Amino acid sequence: MEDEYDLSKMKSRPNPYIRRLKKQVTLRMSPDVVEYFKKMAEETNIPYQSLINLYLRDCSASKRKLDLRWVP
Repeated sequence: MEDEYDLSKMKSRPNPYIRRLKKQVTLRMSPDVVEYFKKMAEETNIPYQSLINLYLRDCSASKRKLDLRWVP
């Protein structure tokens, strides 16, 4: 193994995992929703952002629809 390498001669390659990276978004959520997931995070020892992501992923995978009805 060499002590120093000349990296200027290396050819760059695209990251093969770029499609699998998470996308950062900003969401406005009710404080009670955030507290619910933070409490669950303490109980499960999983970060609350990960819990929210897991829940939304489960909704997406099961094609769950929101049952929303407006009451007059």
